[in-house]
Amino acid sequence: MNRLWRMLIALAGLMGAAGVALAAKAAHEPDASRLATASTMLLFHACAVLGTVALAERGVVHRRIGLIAATGFVLGAVLFAGDLTMRQFTGDRLFPFAAPIGGSLQIASWIALAVCALWPRRG
Repeated sequence: MNRLWRMLIALAGLMGAAGVALAAKAAHEPDASRLATASTMLLFHACAVLGTVALAERGVVHRRIGLIAATGFVLGAVLFAGDLTMRQFTGDRLFPFAAPIGGSLQIASWIALAVCALWPRRG
């Protein structure tokens, strides 16, 4: 397993930890629906990263496209959850359109995962 795959696994672990922390904060803070949504996005996509890495490493899906999908899951979830978390705590956005860009990246990553499942393996 190369270094990039290991980095994606480590990032998925950090996404999972942040997702649990945000869920705990949302449970104890009034009007924290943004944190609950951010938590869900992080936790769900951390699992998607782990699954995509495992499938790509075993050759079930096309490796390069799988790598792109897993990277998109990380970046998309961080942008989406980061924007919601920033709005909750500061009232400001991460940057304009951060959440929609993150959400679009997540959708594109799910489509990439579907494509890489159908792409023929080499050799």
